[in-house]
Amino acid sequence: MEASNHIIQIKPWEDNDLDLLVRINAPEMMQHLGGPESKEQILKRHKRYLELGNEGCMFSIILLPKLEPVGSVGYWHTTWEDESVYETGWSVLSSYQGRGIATIAAKLAIEEAAAEGKHKYIHAFPSINNPASNAICRKLGFQFISECEFEYPAGNFIRSNNWCLNLTPSK
Repeated sequence: MEASNHIIQIKPWEDNDLDLLVRINAPEMMQHLGGPESKEQILKRHKRYLELGNEGCMFSIILLPKLEPVGSVGYWHTTWEDESVYETGWSVLSSYQGRGIATIAAKLAIEEAAAEGKHKYIHAFPSINNPASNAICRKLGFQFISECEFEYPAGNFIRSNNWCLNLTPSK
């Protein structure tokens, strides 16, 4: 798919995507997510991404034609207010932001989640102070539910917006 004259694709997370995860861990990239993680935390996150199995899927975002990794996007099973749902999240390297890449990548990941047919809803929980991610939710048709306290990463609570998208819209 195209994003501001750039063609992108998403591909399932692979072992060689660790370098991308390290690049995403920059302070400016993690400002809305509790700050950069330690090397040990990054290695654990990478392992989780590789081992999601039937609980979801993480993807690297690839800029074509150079096959350049520029971010990550994914969805995973979670329980929100006693309901089994998917959660989604994305991250695009700073030098590639503002080109529509995250919006297209999130759309592609949501299509993958919907195709699985496991959950009716997918939620996104961007920080209330992250206007770009909140704008992506609006562009993709998510419905704003409310502000909420959200724990991410474990032990770090942030004020977030709860956005919800029906994966099985009525025809």
